[in-house]
Amino acid sequence: MAMSVASSICTLLPFSKPHNSVPLFSSQTKKRCRIIISSVTEDRQAASVVSKDKKVLEDSSSPSKDITEVATDTDILTGRAINAAIVLGFGAFAVTKLLTIDHDYWHGWTLYEILKYVPEHNWIAYEQSLKANPVLAKMAISGVVYSIGDWIAQCYEGKPIFEFDRARLFRSGLVGFTLHGSLSHYYYQLCEALFPFQQWWVVPAKVAFDQTVWSAIWNTIYFVVLGLLRFDSLDNIYGELKSTFLPMLTAGWKLWPFAHLITYGVVPVEQRLLWVDCIELIWVTILSTYSNEKSESRKSEEVSETAGSSTPSQNSEVTKKIVVLFFCHVLRFQSPRETYHEMN
Repeated sequence: MAMSVASSICTLLPFSKPHNSVPLFSSQTKKRCRIIISSVTEDRQAASVVSKDKKVLEDSSSPSKDITEVATDTDILTGRAINAAIVLGFGAFAVTKLLTIDHDYWHGWTLYEILKYVPEHNWIAYEQSLKANPVLAKMAISGVVYSIGDWIAQCYEGKPIFEFDRARLFRSGLVGFTLHGSLSHYYYQLCEALFPFQQWWVVPAKVAFDQTVWSAIWNTIYFVVLGLLRFDSLDNIYGELKSTFLPMLTAGWKLWPFAHLITYGVVPVEQRLLWVDCIELIWVTILSTYSNEKSESRKSEEVSETAGSSTPSQNSEVTKKIVVLFFCHVLRFQSPRETYHEMN
């Protein structure tokens, strides 16, 4: 009786079948599980190796970053030292030349007498140089003024006093020395020949001629020559000149008409460039700022356009890599959670 009941229960319950029935895990299923487990193990080992490699690369790249920062700081300090040496050297030379104008006659002079005659005797020496070589004297004055004006412009733009761009300062000084001094010398002579009258309207006429014809010519020369010295293309130079020509011309009308009332009404012809160069310290600051702002803004626009054009291709490559990685993990029967963590 008991044996019959047990046999009937075994027939009703499938898990109570004899040992010769089909097993729950076949050999194929076991083999497949072993493949999945081995693939997951390999992936995790590879992920751990990749993470270790990333840490090693980060650790190895950090010294290079430190070296780069140290090199940058060294370059900045070196540039400051060179600029400070240039400024202090030229300043010491100029002050020494001005104060020692009477060094041949100092015997028996007091310090008060030396300082008393310094301005007068320097002015006499300047007038003698104008008579001996007027063009060269005016070229030297304009070169110094344009260099100082560009230095002031760079400081106005936010650079520290000894971190100025030496190449930019040299370009501006070169334009002042080679072009402004010589051209201004002949321009003032031409202006006197065009308006040889002594009536009251001559001074306003000279100011109007100066602020239309001569200002347009000189601003064009300044922008074009600076662009050529920067090795800009002709198209870029033309574009910058076209965009800044009228604003610069009208900006000059806020300063120069009042200064030129003294230039053409009071100052003699041979002394005009010295007076104008004193005002040029303000004007060259404006000119240099306009010129270099346009050049730097154009370069930044080119860089941003290049970066913007490369973004879609980079995004597409990243998308392709993500899709390929995802399907590889799906085909290896890895869970979405593990796939997400490994991709991140």
